[in-house]
Amino acid sequence: MNNSSHLSTVYREKFALVADLYHLTMAYGFWKNDMQDRPSVFQLYFRRNPFGNPYAIATGLGLVVDYLQQLRFSVEDIHYLGSLNGADGLPLFEIGFLNYLQRLEFKCDVYAVPEGTAVFPNQPLIRVEGPLLQAQIIESALLNLVNFSTLIATKAARVVQAAQGDQILEFGLRRAQGLDGAITASRAAYIGGCDATSNLIAGKYYHIPVKGTHAHSWVMSYGNEAAAYRGFAKAMPNNCIFLVDTYDTINGIKNAIEIGKELRENGHSLLGIRLDSGDLSALSKTARKMLDEAGMTETAIVASDCLDENSISKLKKDNAPINIWGVGTELITGGTQAALGGVYKLAAIQDSKGTWEYRIKKSEDLYKMSNPGIHQVRRYFDSAGVPQADVLFEVSHLEPAKELIEMASGTVYPLPSSMNFEDLLIPVFKHGKLIYAQPDVHQVRERSLQQQAMMQHAKAHFVHGLDRYLYDLKQDFAQKS
Repeated sequence: MNNSSHLSTVYREKFALVADLYHLTMAYGFWKNDMQDRPSVFQLYFRRNPFGNPYAIATGLGLVVDYLQQLRFSVEDIHYLGSLNGADGLPLFEIGFLNYLQRLEFKCDVYAVPEGTAVFPNQPLIRVEGPLLQAQIIESALLNLVNFSTLIATKAARVVQAAQGDQILEFGLRRAQGLDGAITASRAAYIGGCDATSNLIAGKYYHIPVKGTHAHSWVMSYGNEAAAYRGFAKAMPNNCIFLVDTYDTINGIKNAIEIGKELRENGHSLLGIRLDSGDLSALSKTARKMLDEAGMTETAIVASDCLDENSISKLKKDNAPINIWGVGTELITGGTQAALGGVYKLAAIQDSKGTWEYRIKKSEDLYKMSNPGIHQVRRYFDSAGVPQADVLFEVSHLEPAKELIEMASGTVYPLPSSMNFEDLLIPVFKHGKLIYAQPDVHQVRERSLQQQAMMQHAKAHFVHGLDRYLYDLKQDFAQKS
């Protein structure tokens, strides 16, 4: 298998305890009540698009695959669980249950939307079918791995689209939410469309291109800006991008040009200058003029300084001649949105006679009401291959759609039965065994970029909702007490 997540490599740890306590107390309850092997179906989805974007980029499946392949309770895990006590001071779990956990082998079927796919609210990104105890205890881990990755990949896609084809460098390591947040976010940002990262450990494990310049401290350590640039050029003549705003930006540009001429005399070139503060539009225009007058028309202008898709869009509208964008804090953390808000809900369970019983999560907040049943997402395309609609089906009623219900307005949209379609949820695990040929991170990124391009063409008329059968089924369940 081409391992594109490397969780087990980075952390060298089993992950069964990546769970909330209530997952283990429920597991214990299922075991005590002989419900642990009851066939069940859980579905992972999100309720609202992040950042107000028209869609999200599904990301994190590679991490999920690695996690599920490593799903075992170690001896140390069992000893830890055995040390937990209830309110009466007695052990929380009995020894028989702990022995059961230590022998546990993952046996679920897993269906998922491939990473890099454009997805929409209330569509399952992952469907898990299998023994109730097993399908339940993986909830928090799956949400952790998918929510954050999908959030950051979607943010990256917004940044990339704002840059209109310019290079995007992810510079977020120092501002990320911990070491794991940085590694996971670098991977997700690359999938979303960033060209490279400054994060070396992400580069090592995910084979993401790495790029970087130098810090203000390099210039400050010399005390003389020209000498600092000259020292860097001596050390790395083939990698010179000078940070020009440590003291005075215009003088910094002049000093960069001076050393750039020396580089040229020695058979090298000044790759770029970086602007990290001030009026980036005005400064970049001045820098471009100065560089061009010096014959350095190929020298790039790199901008950083708390950029996001909105500030980049504004600079593009101002015709700022910036070629490369270094985006850090606002990308690596999600910026204005801290979390995706994905959920993992029980959708169906078999009774003691083997009959499927559908489940619905009801709420006074209608957007929190789940869809009952076992679902597939079918995407329809026109003859040019442009997506037209996503329809959520109950798998027992996967028939050519005659109509699509858009839940927000109740409008009925006809869909020709001859329209081409793709079922988005594909088999990943069968009885706990991986059957999915996992793509590497570069292939996932390519899919993401293709999906973004398709959605740009589709956005004027694309709709999504429930097919008639599932719509009626949900209405029936919602009316029950």
